[in-house]
Amino acid sequence: MDIRVDRNRCAGSGLCMAQVPAVFDQSDEDGKVLLNAQDPGPAVAGAVRAAAARCPSGAITLHEHDTAGH
Repeated sequence: MDIRVDRNRCAGSGLCMAQVPAVFDQSDEDGKVLLNAQDPGPAVAGAVRAAAARCPSGAITLHEHDTAGH
């Protein structure tokens, strides 16, 4: 899974950071999302998917890796 965040779209709600703090953080300067891990691995994949789905501004996009190697 590859995670992308669009800081221009981010509303700074902090929901992603609250859900998966190992992956998402919030800027002290503007309150917008910061990415701690672009490819966090399977242990938190479900939580990352949930955080992306709950993002009120749609600032988080996910690109799943092809498990077949393609």
